[in-house]
Amino acid sequence: MSSCYFIRQERLTVSLLYVQFAALLTLIFIIVVNLAVGILPHVDNFAHIGGFVSGFLLGFVFLIRPQFGWINQRSSSQYTSSMKPKHKIYQYVLWILALILLVAGFTAGLVMLFRGVNANDHCSWCHYLSCIPTSRWSCKSEQMYCLESQNGGQFNLTCPSNGKSRIYALSNPSESQIRTLCTQLCT
Repeated sequence: MSSCYFIRQERLTVSLLYVQFAALLTLIFIIVVNLAVGILPHVDNFAHIGGFVSGFLLGFVFLIRPQFGWINQRSSSQYTSSMKPKHKIYQYVLWILALILLVAGFTAGLVMLFRGVNANDHCSWCHYLSCIPTSRWSCKSEQMYCLESQNGGQFNLTCPSNGKSRIYALSNPSESQIRTLCTQLCT
């Protein structure tokens, strides 16, 4: 009987470890995919990193787990004066620290947002967190604009950033047409 109990207990432990390992691998995969998507242009990786840190800290705040001994004592009908506390001291310390960091982080983020502070101005390498320049795209966030001139039925557009120029057979094009043509010319 006792050997059967230990075999069942060992299988249960191995099964739990397998499930926990699979969950950890899934989380790591999701984190890597989110960060990889964040290096594309026009995708803000700061939001991905902020969400990860916030979720990690909120896990300490909302998912504080009681000790196993406390659960067993509570379920049994015998109450003694030497009952284990529901949580250990380090759990309370992590809970308070996570709560303080969350409130401070959200407050600092909101203050920076409403004041229009660009964090990249204070950090020389932080722009690489949001975009890594490659041969396929540029991470320049400059506004695209084109020099335009109208000569009869010909509309001339010149993109100053790459020096390309093109003449279109348009008379009085709309602003949206000019923007579309400028974007095509400059990219």
